[in-house]
Amino acid sequence: MKARWDIFCSVVDNFGDIGVTWRLARQLVVDHGCDVRLWVDDLRAFERMCPEIDVQRDQQWQEGVEVRHWPAEWSETRSADVVIAAFACQLPPDYMEAMAAREGTPLWMNLDYLSAEEWVVGCHRLPSVKFKGVQKYFFFPGFRAGTGGLLRETGLLEQRQAFQQDGSAQQEFLQDLGVFPAAGSRLMSLFAYENAGLASWLDALATDGRATHLLVPEGRVLGDVQRWLGVEGLVAGDVHQRDALVVQVIAFVRQEEYDRLLWCCEFNAVRGEDSFVRAQWAGRPLLWHIYRQDEDIHLDKLDAFLALYTAALSPGARAALIALWQAWNTEGDMAQPWKMLLEHWPEVSRHAQAWSLEQGLQADLATALVQFYESWI
Repeated sequence: MKARWDIFCSVVDNFGDIGVTWRLARQLVVDHGCDVRLWVDDLRAFERMCPEIDVQRDQQWQEGVEVRHWPAEWSETRSADVVIAAFACQLPPDYMEAMAAREGTPLWMNLDYLSAEEWVVGCHRLPSVKFKGVQKYFFFPGFRAGTGGLLRETGLLEQRQAFQQDGSAQQEFLQDLGVFPAAGSRLMSLFAYENAGLASWLDALATDGRATHLLVPEGRVLGDVQRWLGVEGLVAGDVHQRDALVVQVIAFVRQEEYDRLLWCCEFNAVRGEDSFVRAQWAGRPLLWHIYRQDEDIHLDKLDAFLALYTAALSPGARAALIALWQAWNTEGDMAQPWKMLLEHWPEVSRHAQAWSLEQGLQADLATALVQFYESWI
């Protein structure tokens, strides 16, 4: 009898938490044949990821996953064999009692935030707190050997490589989105939080010697884009041009389409965790807008990733990439770091491809979770 998995997701904001758990739930079903319930406390946020969701229903099936609304008033529910609390969310007290009452103790894991920091390796899979004999374990995604790896569906890199080698498939995909970049222009995507440094970057793109077509999915950065353009009320489908820069707003798309959007672009600015990982699988140069935390501890996580990611680059390319990422995440002036990066573009592009393939040699996150469960029982 196959194991039953419960994944709990408390939607905080920005779609990263539901993005990760929805990908994970589907992969556990498709790649590993698991029986998965995904508990989500905000179905309206989930609807952006999965438009087929009926926000009025407490129970439904989507792509083989049993999707359950996580209500404020919890009803009696039998515990699963494997319980994942995503991003340290607190399980319902009654559900924890159900875990403790089971004849067979469940495997309880806290799926933590992604980090490149060295201490993650030492903490991965360590026991945490207990609740009435039920042991919780830390489980850390990561980039290093000895961590849980990254979410990556079976065959993803092969699909990406085939798509990137098929110009007609890319053109058809972009046309379906209403995107028609001019021949020879640099296609880029921008998915970010609010950032006061954006104007300096857009200025640099507008005065660049090569034309840029910038795709901006609907989201929080639109306000900054509007201010730079001097317009109001940007919506999906709007296209504006200033000198060498074309800015186009596109609708919030489902995850599979967003993957292909990243694959089409020469450069991707991404935010949070889910899109950050997907941009790495795209094998293209990227810029990460890390989620801001109190006392700027997010900058330590940023520096840890940069140290790992840029280790194989030449000193000049490494300095350019670090300068760009640090300027972006401190709302600094982006013009000079961007010009520096362009000087090392061929090397940075080759490196992005190599990094993607290197990370693809590790076990993916879903597989690592299944292997942990199988070794635990």
